[in-house]
Amino acid sequence: MGKRKDAGNDRARLVLAQEAARIIAEQGIADFRLAKTKAAERLGMRDRGSLPGNAEIDRALGEHLLLFGRESHFDLLVLLRRAALSAMEILAPFTPRLVGPVLHGTAAANSSVSLHVFADHAELVGERLQQHSVSYRSCETRLKSRRDLIASFAGYRFLQDDAEIEATVFPVDGLRQAPISPIDGKPMKRADARAVEELLK
Repeated sequence: MGKRKDAGNDRARLVLAQEAARIIAEQGIADFRLAKTKAAERLGMRDRGSLPGNAEIDRALGEHLLLFGRESHFDLLVLLRRAALSAMEILAPFTPRLVGPVLHGTAAANSSVSLHVFADHAELVGERLQQHSVSYRSCETRLKSRRDLIASFAGYRFLQDDAEIEATVFPVDGLRQAPISPIDGKPMKRADARAVEELLK
């Protein structure tokens, strides 16, 4: 009986992860918790024990995009990664790094390109964008450190090659320690421009 119940719970978690992945891909929702809640409501699954973790949803998202996106998803990734490279070229003095779905290959139609940049003062990044006649708006991002502290970081949103870029500004020494990924609880993977060029080959 216990094994059957465990199997039922595993199946429920898988179904919910797949539904959350569909919502992320089709509705452009970036917040995994919101997608999970919407999926649970739609499927009538309110038992928190059945809710999948972010890593399970991310895995289901990759499978969904591979299954239903195919060539269009590949084309989207190429477009977003090229936009990332263009933005990284503008922000080159700040050692830009690509992070998130565009790096991992799980970007959906409404995904933005997430960059980490490093400067003594966030305003320097804004000045650089102004010098290149890039229209931007300020933003703030909350991220978790290895010590489980949540900190706010200034950032800038702007369009580059028809893609939305979000550049989060870290102190210069932040290059050595990446914040924690909300997906798997590990330090975020970061890629420099050369690594992004390799992905495009």
